[in-house]
Amino acid sequence: MSIVYIDQSKKEYTKAQFIRYFEAKAQRTIRKYNMLEKGDKILVAMSGGKDSVATAHIFNKILSKRGEKLQALLIDEGIPGYRDLTIKDAKKFCKDENIELTIVSTKKEFKFGLMDALKKLKDNPCTICGTMRRYLLNKYAQKLKATKVATGHNLDDEAQTVLMNQYKGNVSLSSKLGPITGIVEHEKFIKRIKPLYFLTEKEVTIYTTLKGFQVNFIECPNAKDNFRSTIRDQLNDLEHRFAGTKNGLINSFIEQLPKLRKTKLNAILNCKSCSEPSTKDICTMCIILKKYDSKV
Repeated sequence: MSIVYIDQSKKEYTKAQFIRYFEAKAQRTIRKYNMLEKGDKILVAMSGGKDSVATAHIFNKILSKRGEKLQALLIDEGIPGYRDLTIKDAKKFCKDENIELTIVSTKKEFKFGLMDALKKLKDNPCTICGTMRRYLLNKYAQKLKATKVATGHNLDDEAQTVLMNQYKGNVSLSSKLGPITGIVEHEKFIKRIKPLYFLTEKEVTIYTTLKGFQVNFIECPNAKDNFRSTIRDQLNDLEHRFAGTKNGLINSFIEQLPKLRKTKLNAILNCKSCSEPSTKDICTMCIILKKYDSKV
């Protein structure tokens, strides 16, 4: 039997052993943090990439045994040569897994896509894109009557965000992180859950490859040479030189998270313009929309 993976403790895994390890670890995270409670209706934030596909597959296995259906939502920001490819993968995957897929276009929702916005606004591409995606994900999660949104964030993603907040002096923002995000309740805010929280990006890549899922391992063209990619490269270098760095960072963060969550945060309000949840009178999405309209 061929070995497909060796962990930091030098334990070797065959294909079957690794798949069992990966799925068991994700399911332990789901149980430990009560990500799936009685009456929950789970919606997966689908992109067609490896992380969302792995997340959807694991939840679909769990819900299928209960005789329940999983839904997926894909936000199309209109990035040529990137999103169009992942949409094809997402459609195939959801058809194969019998998952109901809803696709929402920012072009139809806001009258412009990300590339249109970048031509007029000088904001960071990831800031605009992230705002649009989070806004529509929450808005349509409500429409689809989801109680929780499962995202494909893995251990690498979280480690990068923790360090980014640290370097930028935004440590208080990290209180919103963790396996289940959001510490301030609001009737219109749908909580996010991260079943891949303790699994590395490398492990997710191996899992989706071994499972034979059709996934394009491509990076968003707007994400090159940004702050996150710099942090990612630094962490990967440290992990290569000192195995276990990422795990150590996240385990340390999880220990500190209860203290961070005692930080006083702004209450969640209803945006005065669109009525969606916001920490300010006018939400960030509406501010972007106003800026875009003023450039017309």
